[in-house]
Amino acid sequence: MSVKQKIEKPEFIDDAAFVPSRNIEAQQDDWNWIKSDIGPENPANYYESTLLPWSGFPKLEQDIECDVVVIGGGLLGSSTALHFAEAGVDTVLLEKNRIGSAASGRNGGQLTPGLARWEAETMIENFDFDEACRLWRFTSVESFDLIDEIADRYGLSIDLRKGHLTAAIHPGHINALTKGADARKYLGDDTVRILGPYEIKDHINTDLYHGGALDTIGGQVHSLALTRGMVYGFVQKGGQVYEDSEVLALEETPQGTLVRTEQGTVLAKKAVVLAVHESTFKLLSEANSTIPFYTYVAVTHPITDGTEPLLPTNMAVYDTQFQIDYYRPVKKQRILFGGQGTGTRWDEQKTLDYLTTRLRTVFSHRDDIEFDFAWSGTTDLTLNGATDCRKTEGNVPTYVVQGWSGHGIAQTVRIGKAIRDDFLNYNDDFSMLTSIEHRSILLGRQLAPVAIPLAKSLLGMQNMLAPGKMISF
Repeated sequence: MSVKQKIEKPEFIDDAAFVPSRNIEAQQDDWNWIKSDIGPENPANYYESTLLPWSGFPKLEQDIECDVVVIGGGLLGSSTALHFAEAGVDTVLLEKNRIGSAASGRNGGQLTPGLARWEAETMIENFDFDEACRLWRFTSVESFDLIDEIADRYGLSIDLRKGHLTAAIHPGHINALTKGADARKYLGDDTVRILGPYEIKDHINTDLYHGGALDTIGGQVHSLALTRGMVYGFVQKGGQVYEDSEVLALEETPQGTLVRTEQGTVLAKKAVVLAVHESTFKLLSEANSTIPFYTYVAVTHPITDGTEPLLPTNMAVYDTQFQIDYYRPVKKQRILFGGQGTGTRWDEQKTLDYLTTRLRTVFSHRDDIEFDFAWSGTTDLTLNGATDCRKTEGNVPTYVVQGWSGHGIAQTVRIGKAIRDDFLNYNDDFSMLTSIEHRSILLGRQLAPVAIPLAKSLLGMQNMLAPGKMISF
C-alpha cells in the first residue's frame, strides 16, 4: 500500500527574489541568470523565484505498480495525471528533475489559440468544415476554459489574465492578420478584432507597429504556478509523484510495461504517457519527427513609473517580425520579454545583449529599463508545424505528444484531458489529433545546429524580398 503524499498549494510571494533554484542543476541543460552582486551559483529563474519554496517529492527507490504511468512533470504530464486521478485511475507521475523544471516552467507564459503553428487557416486547408471547427474549438475556447475550470476547482492562484495582441511590424502584415481573423470567424469564432495603426497605440506605447489583432480569448499565465497547481490537485486525488527519477527504459512484459529508473521500477498495467516533448526520442526511437531548438526569456527590474505607460491595457503581445518579439506585464511593474529560436544554445551575455536591443527597439524612448532575470529554454518543432500526437498499439498503449514549436500552454493542458478521455473511451478527441500526418526527420537532432540556421537564412531572404508577406519563426 502506498502512503498518501502531501504537497503545498503553490503560492506567490510579494515580489521576485534572488534565490537558488531547487531544480537539479546536473540534469538541467538550460541556464538561469540573475542580476545580483551576490547571486547564488544556481539561481532560480523568474517563475521559480516568485513562488514560495515547494517541499517537493521523493525519488523512486522501490518497485511499484499502477494502472498508468505518466513520464514528465510539465504541463502535459501534470494535466494528464490530474485527469486520470480525477477519474479514479491509479496513476504514478515520474519526473527526472523537479516538477515544471523544463519548458513548462521556462516559457513566455503567453496563451494563444491553435495547435502549435497550425492556426484556423491551416485547419481549414487540412480538415473538412466540421472537423476544422471541432479542432479549432478544441485548441481555443475549450483549452482556455479548461484552465479556468482547473484553477476554480482547486482554488489555484496562477496570475491568469485575459486578452492578447498580435502587433504588425509591416503594413502588409495586416492582410495576413485579417485573413486569419476571417478564417476564425468562418469556424464560428468572432473573438478577434483587427486594429488600425492608431488603435494599436491604445495598447502599446510605441511607433513600431502598423496595426494588429486583438484576441479576447487569449491571455497570459504563470505557467509554473499552473503546473504545480495541477500536480497539487493530482496529489489531492491520491496520485503518486516521484522526482529526481529519470526513466531509463521501457520494457514490454506479459504483465504490462515496466518503466525503469535508476533505483526503482513501475509496472504500468494499462497505459504509459510520454510527456517529455523534446526528449521523447530517448524512449521511443520511432518518434523522430521533431528538431530541438532553444529560446530565451528575460524579466526587467520594476519599472519606475510602472508598466501602464508602456502597456496601458496590460495585454500580452506577439509581433509579426521574422524573429518574433513577445512580451507582457508581470507582477510588481516588471515586463517579461522574450524572443529568438536558435539551433545551438546562446550564452547569457549574447542573450542579454539581444533581448536588451529588442526591448529598446520596441520602447525606444525608454533606455533606462534593464533586466533582472534571464534564462534559456528548450523546445522542439515539426516539419508541418502541428503538434505530433500518437498512440502505439498493444495491450498497454503508449501515448506520445511532442513538437510544440514554442506555442501551446493551454492546448497542452487540454490534450492531457484528451488522453484520459481516449483511455476511458469517452470520445475520440485524441484520435482527431493523431489523424494529422507527420514526416520523420532523418538525423534531425544531429543536424539542428546546421538545419535551423539554414532554414532561418532562407526564410530571412524570402522575408527581405517580400517584407509584406508575414513569415515568422
